[in-house]
Amino acid sequence: MAAGKGTRMQNPEIPKVMYTLNGRPMIDHVVELALNLRSARTVVVVGHRKEVVINHILNRVSRDVEFAEQEKQLGTGHAVMQTEKALAGFEGDVLVLSGDVPLLTKETMMRFIEHHYETGAVATILTAEIDDPTGYGRIIRNGDGTVRKIVEHRDATPQEREIREINSGIYLFDKKHLFEALRNIEPHNVQNEYYLTDVFEYFWKHNLKVAALKARDFDEIRGVNTVEQLEKAREVIARHTDNRS
Repeated sequence: MAAGKGTRMQNPEIPKVMYTLNGRPMIDHVVELALNLRSARTVVVVGHRKEVVINHILNRVSRDVEFAEQEKQLGTGHAVMQTEKALAGFEGDVLVLSGDVPLLTKETMMRFIEHHYETGAVATILTAEIDDPTGYGRIIRNGDGTVRKIVEHRDATPQEREIREINSGIYLFDKKHLFEALRNIEPHNVQNEYYLTDVFEYFWKHNLKVAALKARDFDEIRGVNTVEQLEKAREVIARHTDNRS
């Protein structure tokens, strides 16, 4: 998903995913990760300043990429809906990556994909544990380790707020069940936004298994929505580079 405006960045005219990290736009890291995982198809959802993102990817990253347009930004669920036409005829699993979560490693994603297959779940959530989970959606698990619900911070009980395992927004779905669920979710708020997390409520309602795998390092799932978060991501990369030296 790479359609956002990045209104909290320094210059909202620049697509958020085009802000640089380690000398390259964030979107480069995410597209290359998808390609390195040997995805059968790689579809980038574009929107704000789409021509900038498309031209950059095709000319500087790879031509083995397809695009779907989210003309109006109506939420994460709506963004994924736009890929249905591009994925027509494809059967398998759909990995949903965020263009503003650029620090994921291939090693973690391979573990994530393997866990999805091993559990036989219709959907798997990448999670992480963090010392201060304030503001993040909490992962509530069943006794067998499967996921029972995701609770947003504002809706969590005091006991649920003690949980430190959070939702990263990175998912792997069985394609058939994903789009079936997307056709059954409803928009929220006055902006009529569709939230991707609502598909999980559909899965649970129909007794479908949802799994989760915890990333070993919270730094991998850091999202970039502000200038401060971008600087933090740059610090993480610099620290990891120094550790390898």
